[in-house]
Amino acid sequence: MPKEETDENVIFIGNKPPMSYVLAVVTEFKRDNTSEVVIKARGRAISRAVDTAEIVRNRFVTDANVKEIIIGTESVTNDEGRTHNVSSIEIRLSTK
Repeated sequence: MPKEETDENVIFIGNKPPMSYVLAVVTEFKRDNTSEVVIKARGRAISRAVDTAEIVRNRFVTDANVKEIIIGTESVTNDEGRTHNVSSIEIRLSTK
């Protein structure tokens, strides 16, 4: 039975190298036989999120498939109170 999306199966991508996030994704798949992991990123981290998903799929969890990719724009307010738009991506990986 697939689990609902919780904070536990969501990996947020930041400024670390992609292999750090690959380890987190693989660990999440192995823990409690999770069948779906969500990779989320914004702005410049989007390319790192794509790299992470591809490394996981091609090297570590070869039966993982891209279930869904959601792209969007989020409004972010900076310290000065100005609002600007930032691109975002959500990659859902699942195993059968």
